[in-house]
Amino acid sequence: MMMPPRRHRMTYVSPCVKYMIFLLNFILWLFGCMLMGIGVYAFHDKWQATGVRVETILDIILNISLVLIILGGIVFIVSFAGFIGALRENTCLLKFYSLSLLIFFLLEMAVAVVGFVFPHAMQSTLEESFTDKIIHSYRDDADLQNLIDFAQQEFQCCGLSSDGYTDWSKNEYFNCSSPSAEKCGVPFSCCINATEITGNLINIMCGYGAQELPVAEASKKVWTSGCIEVVRLWAERNLYTIGAVALGVALSQLLIINLAKTLEGQIELQKSGWS
Repeated sequence: MMMPPRRHRMTYVSPCVKYMIFLLNFILWLFGCMLMGIGVYAFHDKWQATGVRVETILDIILNISLVLIILGGIVFIVSFAGFIGALRENTCLLKFYSLSLLIFFLLEMAVAVVGFVFPHAMQSTLEESFTDKIIHSYRDDADLQNLIDFAQQEFQCCGLSSDGYTDWSKNEYFNCSSPSAEKCGVPFSCCINATEITGNLINIMCGYGAQELPVAEASKKVWTSGCIEVVRLWAERNLYTIGAVALGVALSQLLIINLAKTLEGQIELQKSGWS
């Protein structure tokens, strides 16, 4: 008696999932290339102008061009694995891609939990780790200086720590013992009104002598609270909005991880039918 032929389960690789992962990661790959290009250009320009010293991990974190290169490199590698893995149906690359996204997701969740549960401890850690280095490097790195000025203007703060505007006494240009004309002053970005009404020009001297004033008098002229504390208070006031955005990002990452694992499973299932 002849046995009926064995039926194999129908397997396929969803073109919708495949090309969705491919297109998304190809766009991210181009974005990573752009970040690296900008970072390399800025680093080369800075190297020729002033030279770059990288001695500690803080030197890397506070060097915006190096941060762009590192972030761009990570995006480049992970997204490359994603779109090549999807295009070539390579399960090894897809496993690397989904594992990388899972690690990023867990790190983001860890930072979010620490920031939510221990906001004051996180603020103290940031103040102790970054205040002195950032204040000292203010005039040594033009990119960092522009970033600090932008943050102080946008968040209406001055300095970083809970000492506020007196943080600038740690900078050699703004220290009260400095021979500079800026001694006992703060950067113009700390000023409540830094822009002249006539001519719309910035008065770079508006913060001169601010450190010599008591807080009550100084507060009429410059912002007196440190930026880290101001940002923490801003985050607490906008907790629901930040939480909604974070949840949206987290769900998007989980969706992409699920798509990658789905594609990986479809490929492995199809390959198993070949043997």
